[in-house]
Amino acid sequence: MRLPLRALSAIQAFLAIAVACLATTRAADPPRKSNGLSDVVQWDNYTLFLHDQRMFLYSGEFHTFRLPVPELWLDIFQRMVAAGMNGVSIYIHWGLTNPAPGVFDFDDWRAIQPIFDAAKLSGIFVILRPGPYINAETTAGGLALWSTSLVEGAVRTNTTSWNAAYQPYVSKIIEVAKPNQVTEGGPMLLLQVDNEYSQTPAPNAEYFADLEAQYRSNGIVVPLTYNDPGERMQFVNGTGAPDLYGLDFYPNNFNCTPGALWNPVPTNFHEYHLETAPERPFFLPEFQGGSNDYWGGPGYERCRERVGPDFADVYYKNNWAANAKMHSIYMFYGGTSWGGITYPGAYMSYDYAGAIKETRVLWEKYDEMKRQAMFIRSSPSFRKTDWIGNTNQSDPQTLYGGVSLSGKDGNKTFATYLRNPDTGTGFVIARQLNGTSVDNVSFKLTIPSSRGPLNIPQHVPAISLNGRQSKVIVSDYTFGASGSLLYSTAPIFFAGTIGSRDVLFIYGESDQSHELSVDLRDRGTRANSKRASYTKSHNTSTTISISPQPGWKGLLTLWESSTQLILFADPTTAATFWAPAVRAPTKNTITGLESFWQFGTNTTVLVGGPYLVRNATLEDDGRLLAVRGDLNASVPLTIVAPESVKSVTWNGAHVSVRSTGAGVLSGHLYVSPKIKQVKVPQLKGWKYADSLPEVKDDYDDSKWVVADHTSTNITIPPAFGDGRVLYGCDYGFCENNIFWRGHFNATGSETGVNLTINGGTAFAASVWLNDAFLSTVFDLSAAGETNAFFSFPASALRPGEDNVLTILQDHMGNDEGQNQKSDRGIRGFALVGGAANFSTWKVQGKYGGYTGYPDKVRGLLNEGGLFAERAGWHLPGFPTQTANFTARDLSLGIPDGRAGVGFFTTTFGLNIPQDLDVMLSFEFDKGVPKTGEPYRALLFVNGWKFGKRVANVGPQARFPVPPGILNYRGTNTLGVALWAMEDTAVHPTLELVVEGIVQGGVGAISTNSPGWAPRPQA
Repeated sequence: MRLPLRALSAIQAFLAIAVACLATTRAADPPRKSNGLSDVVQWDNYTLFLHDQRMFLYSGEFHTFRLPVPELWLDIFQRMVAAGMNGVSIYIHWGLTNPAPGVFDFDDWRAIQPIFDAAKLSGIFVILRPGPYINAETTAGGLALWSTSLVEGAVRTNTTSWNAAYQPYVSKIIEVAKPNQVTEGGPMLLLQVDNEYSQTPAPNAEYFADLEAQYRSNGIVVPLTYNDPGERMQFVNGTGAPDLYGLDFYPNNFNCTPGALWNPVPTNFHEYHLETAPERPFFLPEFQGGSNDYWGGPGYERCRERVGPDFADVYYKNNWAANAKMHSIYMFYGGTSWGGITYPGAYMSYDYAGAIKETRVLWEKYDEMKRQAMFIRSSPSFRKTDWIGNTNQSDPQTLYGGVSLSGKDGNKTFATYLRNPDTGTGFVIARQLNGTSVDNVSFKLTIPSSRGPLNIPQHVPAISLNGRQSKVIVSDYTFGASGSLLYSTAPIFFAGTIGSRDVLFIYGESDQSHELSVDLRDRGTRANSKRASYTKSHNTSTTISISPQPGWKGLLTLWESSTQLILFADPTTAATFWAPAVRAPTKNTITGLESFWQFGTNTTVLVGGPYLVRNATLEDDGRLLAVRGDLNASVPLTIVAPESVKSVTWNGAHVSVRSTGAGVLSGHLYVSPKIKQVKVPQLKGWKYADSLPEVKDDYDDSKWVVADHTSTNITIPPAFGDGRVLYGCDYGFCENNIFWRGHFNATGSETGVNLTINGGTAFAASVWLNDAFLSTVFDLSAAGETNAFFSFPASALRPGEDNVLTILQDHMGNDEGQNQKSDRGIRGFALVGGAANFSTWKVQGKYGGYTGYPDKVRGLLNEGGLFAERAGWHLPGFPTQTANFTARDLSLGIPDGRAGVGFFTTTFGLNIPQDLDVMLSFEFDKGVPKTGEPYRALLFVNGWKFGKRVANVGPQARFPVPPGILNYRGTNTLGVALWAMEDTAVHPTLELVVEGIVQGGVGAISTNSPGWAPRPQA
């Protein structure tokens, strides 16, 4: 029978206490499980094991296709590892790598091997998520766009047509993934099967089973995983269930409004784990790191208010309290949905309020995640804990296991008690009972320990929580070789051995009291500060009490001896310290994982001050510490290193340092004056040409595709018409701008045309009869479809002649529903008045469609169907002097203030020093909304479509462009395709702005921006 969740919780708690109380020796581990293919990766109900070592997997999401500069993947990985993360979750986009049936493109930024190479070099494990379906707010959820038209019936079900479409792609994934598994010394730890799906009806589960069988039978032996959105209990067991089940959760609304509003913090995760997969680790493969923003939304600054460092502090530690030991944040770095990558519900920025901004600038959320990850990395005892209880029970101030809350606000505090059954180490994770409260509360705690019940704190008033704050309070915590911490109410940033000393680094808010009880060994030096007081207690322990000093920032050495170093800092100062993994082979070093913390090395140093530390090495027999990283300002340098270290280099240059204690060195890092001398050019010298020849009388569309299909595999049928299907994907045009031209012989009585146009949320479509502009329709709804009547001016109609209706449609990307196929195009068409009917429909999207597009470097989704794009005007080296371009400033817009499309281009030079990483963006209209100017603009940088400005909708006006797309030391070509959607003058402006500058960087960044070549059929 199935016991109620409450009963299960009580039984588990009782058993955990019994084990902890009975055993003085190591508790027996539960039986390990594996998938039967390899024992390199195993698991029990607590954690994964890799090479027989428990690991807490703390991962973040990053999509390499949203940063199409392979050299910068190492940059992102190094930033993640520097923050203490040991995993990266990576989607591979089927649609970008398999652009046409039987055609595969894993070249350039679509390559997968460089991902593994960069991950291995930086020391981060990869969770590969190759789909075929990935969602990810990308067009069609990452499906190959051709599959949405060519596959019969539903996608993602066990059918012959669907299997034939996706299986060749999966075979290509297996080819590159197989030798990169951790079983082969590579970094790939897990592989996820498809993404967020329902196990019923049966063909869904059978599709998963087939997909898993293809991986297994072709050599993928690492565990297969699944991510279940929203506690639906899908693929836990039964047909299609993988090795490891995982729960996706986005608790704080999936949008960026209304700013700082919070939803209640979940309290049922532990029970959910017991109910779903209690024999496996509690895995959160996607937990909210932010949200995408939508067309017309408030922007990512508002998103950061909602899911900032306080959100990470409370919600992520709440997951730890549920005993989650596999935890991945979506997104850690979002990047840019450039070209036609995005789906209709989001604009081009995929900043996501991630810990690393779209510009690659670090912000306070990164600091918070770093403090968390460093604690996890420093705390082996946290890898195996029993959930003992929490205050979500009948007595709100008493936890199981002898833990209770008291004091002024004990009844306003929510706490969970975890305990390691082997070491007895206790972890109380506390937050406010009302997790959304911004009040300040304080409480006291009774907690069991090896020296009896502890009532803490003892010498300071209470433990404090400032509003939306969470704390981990430890007991019986060991650090380094023999350090013993009886308890600490201050969070732990770092614990470990550096050289011959055990080092403990704690931190806390300056306006709060903190207390720790620690065994101090040998003769040493106490802090020379009125903030710290020392009291002998608990036999061999000394209680160190830290009194508040609002506004204080800095580093305080609480204790220093030949064997111990104990440091205290405010949270901001703590986040300026880095603990890079120093390659130093040990008996536990695993071949292939030499750069990986825990598996390749346990040697580290502390480096305080720099903006970023990328790596460090010990050289000259340990006498030299060579550190590489980034600076954004001159800063004091503090280093805790082995006593043998006497000198330091920073990015290869020697730094003057002095000893301030055994193994502690101080100095100063100076940023070069050239960091303040960086200037960006004004964008001027624009040239202009009309880019709408399609509405001219002499335009020849004989080379266009005839749109004459009378059936479709897209599951949404046409609304009305004469039986012809006018869906772009059916003709090879599944992205960006698309043109339709309908020919009819007018009788003279036609008064207009009724059209239903589908383009996705925030799409627009402009319509011309011959050369006369009719109007533009626009739809911001989720349906992304508009039915409208377009009236014909009598002067525009040509009786007895061929008339042409031209429709310019903005394709906002395909929807990403589970089995959805998007009906982008003309869903309905009918002439009104007279007896004429459309004789011919023709369609044109990007040059070459999905089978013959010439730009293989930038790839399938970079271009659309505007004439300027088809002709390659946006590419470097296009000869404007022979193409009727004239001088015209972008701010003047389209001549005569008419509706239409024009193309503006210019060049500019950059000369940024090699050792500076300058984050640059292009900003339209100084960031101001242009509600009265209905225009859209596509921004091309060296041929790459890195901006889509919708001026009268917004919110995006600023478009970051990374090095590698921008040529930092040479000439850059800029193009703007301007679509004025009404007979209204528009006046866009564009400037280059600096988002941030650091000295250092990841090294040389190459550019790969092929230039123009003639396109005969354009």
